Parts: sequence; structure tokens; C-alpha cells
Amino acid sequence: MEANDVTGRGAKTSIVSVDEALQMVLGVAQRLPPVIVPLYDALGKVLAEDVRAPDPLPPYPASIKDGYAVVASDGPGEYPVVAEARAGNDGLGVTLTSGTVAYVTTGGPIPDGADAVVQVEDTEQIEESSHESKRVRILVQTRKGTDIRPVGCDIEKDAVVLKHGERLGASEIGLLATVGVMMVKVYRPPTVAVLSTGDELVDPSTKCLSRGQIRDSNRAMILTAAKEQQCKLLDLNIVKDDEGELERVVDGAVSAGIDILLTSGGVSMGDKDFVKPLLKKRGTVYFSKVNMKPGKPLTFAEIIAKPAADRPEKKILAFGLPGNPVSSLVCFHLFVVPAIRRLSGWANPHLLRVQARLCQHLSTDPVRPEFHRAIVRWEVDDGSGKPGFVAESTGHQMSSRLLSMKSANALLDLPATGSVMPAGSSVSAIIFSDLSRVAIGKNPSASNPTSTLQANTKKEISTNDSEFRLAILTVSDTVASGAGPDRSGPRAVSVVNSSAGKLGGARVVLTAAVPDDVSKIKDVLQKWSDIEKVDLILTLGGTGFSPRDVTPEATKLCIEKETPGLLYVMMQESLKVTPSAMLSRSAAGIRGSTLIINMPGNPNAVGECMEALLPALKHALKQIKGDKREKHPRHVPHAEAASTDEWERSHKLASADTGKNSCSCG
Repeated sequence: MEANDVTGRGAKTSIVSVDEALQMVLGVAQRLPPVIVPLYDALGKVLAEDVRAPDPLPPYPASIKDGYAVVASDGPGEYPVVAEARAGNDGLGVTLTSGTVAYVTTGGPIPDGADAVVQVEDTEQIEESSHESKRVRILVQTRKGTDIRPVGCDIEKDAVVLKHGERLGASEIGLLATVGVMMVKVYRPPTVAVLSTGDELVDPSTKCLSRGQIRDSNRAMILTAAKEQQCKLLDLNIVKDDEGELERVVDGAVSAGIDILLTSGGVSMGDKDFVKPLLKKRGTVYFSKVNMKPGKPLTFAEIIAKPAADRPEKKILAFGLPGNPVSSLVCFHLFVVPAIRRLSGWANPHLLRVQARLCQHLSTDPVRPEFHRAIVRWEVDDGSGKPGFVAESTGHQMSSRLLSMKSANALLDLPATGSVMPAGSSVSAIIFSDLSRVAIGKNPSASNPTSTLQANTKKEISTNDSEFRLAILTVSDTVASGAGPDRSGPRAVSVVNSSAGKLGGARVVLTAAVPDDVSKIKDVLQKWSDIEKVDLILTLGGTGFSPRDVTPEATKLCIEKETPGLLYVMMQESLKVTPSAMLSRSAAGIRGSTLIINMPGNPNAVGECMEALLPALKHALKQIKGDKREKHPRHVPHAEAASTDEWERSHKLASADTGKNSCSCG
């Protein structure tokens, strides 16, 4: 079955598809032998045998409610209470006869002779003298069997309560305890050894890096990912690019009885990439290139551990993961996790797939299928008017950029078409993390500035009661089409988040990107003002002299009152940085109870303009909302506010800052 033989360093090998590669991995992976573990160590493991109930549940007729055990045919009336049967006792051996009742609690045994229970709510206590026995008045007619759990009604004796191959969760552990199983036969999870290779790698604890050094992130990441799969771990540390040292470490791990070897790096075409030749030397290499992005240089092999006096011959799965962090983790999820599950006894080792609608346009690779990192969540309206999953990109997808995995819980399986998948398209999403970690309806853009909602807007649902609700609209043909990242939107979100206190607890609740088109810009501004009722809309970009710069024109069609003072302050601030700021054609104004401000498209300029506006924005927004207590602050002359020396000192400091950041008008 050796599809791609590696004959040595730099050897030519064919490339296999993702489906072919996974089929090879699962074809080689075999379920590990079962072991017996204590009940409380069985969580998450797969049962290796059927479990039967040794006795019925309940083992006696039991009361469903607090009340009185009666003879149903007696009917309503006054009766003496001749016994009590509480949960935990045996009913005191009393046999109930017609004309008598017994008090019972929930779960308590039903006395012999009784055939029904009348709940406490349908009875009345009768006042008794000191010399009389307790009596009760039954108010309703009941029927035989009412509120009694018969013997074995939940579980019959010898019934199969759990089947071979079932994965044990909390409820299954409870069932095992119910039937008295304290030692459980399960398939053991594999022991996984992890190492990183590379002369450039140093331990993550290293404080000061020398030129050419990087901290080893892959090993900590892969060890943690394997731990999440309940594997036993063996940390092999960092191995330098030394063929002999690599061979010594790998042989030691094989002798230690591991089931899976995971290496990181050293699997490409460099003259010091020793992993593939070593795997070939120790066993069979099945493939060393996969037609996927990221993760193309993935190697999979089977190593044979020769028999010894204390152990038989053993086959070990070996994965040579790529060195780029994202590539390494993507390959782990797509190939290593299914292998771990197969070894652990799972009947279906594949990751869950769901169909999700894209929140933005995504460009596909023309050559390789791409596994695009994303946040998948359930929305009440997925964009089609129906509930469903939606997928939000985590931003720039470079394979070395581990930030693209932050908060991600899914990989979008994008075909190699070289085209743009428009927002709203249905795409297959591979779920690799717990969906419950993502709140329903949450907009990740507010907490993850690398993500941009494009074309179709998404709204954040939050229980936080913030004073002001903000929306940010990026106006750019490039961003809206998915041809380039949104750099200004995340910067604006970051500035708002960091300035929430100055704005009275403001939060960004809506983000979107639209092309440089007057009608589309106008539609979003009107919707956000009239329907969403946000307090402040910031538009980013489209305010310069270029033919496609039409944001001011669209804004002026929407606003009812102009606010030129805001534009003046922004112009002043921007002119400190660049004379090109005078080319800005920004507009600003009020529509209903919403303030709309056009800002530049340059990320640095966004931050500068926001900082300049912050001192007055909270006051302005309160006035727009009709807060009668908000009056214009009294003008304070410089002579009263500060001495001449203080004013000159602050002016010099402001001048010294000029030129630190680049600012553009468009």
C-alpha cells in the first residue's frame, strides 16, 4: 500500500489528495487492545464490551411522589395512618389492608397490599388528640397503579444498558454506577510522543532571543491538542537539525512503547530535513505531500518497533507535521485526530461536518483546496431567513500566522477554483472544537479585530447594557470583494474598545464592508440609522479625490443636519501629520438619533481622528439622544485654564508628536 516511496533527501514524490491521505491513515490505524480502568477514569473512553444490569431498577415498587399509599378501591374518606415508608427503609414489613393507609415519600417502597399513591396535595391532615392515632382525609378517587413505579420499569434485570463501542459520557458513567459496575473494560487511548526539530528553536521560557532564534510554539500546541484527545503524552523536547541526534531520540521513544510519533518541521526539501529519510529507514512511508493549503509537506509513515524480551513487535504511526504553526495544527486536526480516534476504538473517527453560510466573500486558491480557519456559530437567521450555521473568517490566513487559529473552531473546506465565493454561499465546515464556546449570534469582530464582516451585516447579541451602540462601515472595493484585508475596521474597533470609558461604555455592535457605490453605502447607513437605531456610525475610506471615492456623497444623501465642527477637528489633527489631509472631502451629520462621521481609510488616521473626537463625542451623543441635562460646556479662556508656560509646554509636546504616524485622506 506504499503509495509514495521516499528514497532519500530531495527525492521526487507524487502528491495525494486529502481524501486519499485520510483513507491511508485510517487504513493503517488499528484499534488498540482493551484495558480495565476504574469507573471514574472511564470518561470519554470507548466501551469494549456490553454491560448488563444485574438486578432490576427499581428493585421494589416505589412511590413517585410524597403522599399516602392506599387501596385504590377504598375511595375518598378518613383513614388511619398505620405506617410510614420513607426512601431508604423497607416499608417496615407492614401489609396494608382495606381501610388503612401508609405515609410514603418519593422513592420510598410501597407496602404490601397497597396498589396506588395519593399525593399530599390531594389529602388533608385531621387534628388528633394525644391518645388517638394519626389520621388523614383522602380527597380524591384514585386508580390502581397511580404514582407507583413497578419493579424493573426503568431497567429490567439482565437488560443491556450500554453496548460495546459506545463512548462514555457523564450519563453513561451514571448508568454504570447504577448497575454497580466499578471497573470498566474500555479501549485505551494511544500514547503520543511529540518533538520539534530545528536549529532555530529555543524553549518558550527563553526571555531574550538571539538573531535567528524563535520560541518553539508547535510542541506546546500539539501536546495540548493531543491531551484534549485524552492521549497519554511523552514530551521529546527540541531536537536540533542533527541526523544522529534525531535518530537517537526517535529510537528511544519507540522503545518506550508509544503508539503515535508526532514530529514538527524537517519534512520539506531542505538539506537538513532529516525526518522523512529516518521514517523511510525505520518503516514505510505512505505519503509525503498532500494537495492542500496549508499543510502540503505532511508525511505519514508506519514504524516497526522490533520485538524485545519484554514486548512483541509493534507498529507505530508517525506523522511528520509541517513546521509552520498553522499548517502543523491544521494537519493535526485533519489527520492525527481521526487516527487517535480509530486507535481509541471510535466507530466513526471522522470530524463533524456542517453546512454553513459565509459571512463574507472569500477568494479560493486556483491550485489547492484550502482549509480556511473560521468561527462557526448558530444564528437564528443565517442570512437565508432561516436558522442555521454561519461561518466567520478569522482574517489573514498565512500559514505562519497562528493568530488565524485564535478563537477558530472550524476549517472551511474551500475548493480549488481560483474564484471568489460570495457572502451567503453555503460551504462545508469541519468542526474541530466545541461549538458551545461560541455564543449564539455573537459577532467576533468586536473581540477579534482581524475578522471583518463583509457585504451582509452581522449583529452582536449581548446581555451587556452599554450606553452607546456603535457601527463601523468599511467602504472599499478591495475589502468588499475579499481581494484584500480590512486594516481600518479592526483599528477602529480597537480604538472604540480601548476608549469605552470615555464614551460611556460604548461598544461596537455592527460591522460591515461595502464597495465604493453610492446606493450601497446609502442603504447601509439608512438601515443602521432607521432600523438598527445605532447611536454612532463611523465610515472608513472613500473620502479622497479618486473617481471611486463617493462616501461623502452617499452620506450627504442620508444626513438631516450637518456637523462641520467634527470635520474641522479631524482636519486639524490630520494636518499635524501630513499636508495631504487637506484633500479630505469627509462629511458628518445627524440622521434621526444617529450621528454619522466619515473617517479616512488609513488605519493610523482612524486612530488619530478618533482620539481627537473623543473629548466631545460622549457629550454629543447624549444631546442627540435628547438628554436635557447635557448643556454645552462653558468656554474657559486660556488665562483661566492654564498659565502661559503650561500652554506653551503642551503645544511643544503636540508639535513633537507630529509626523510619528502616517495619515491619508482616502
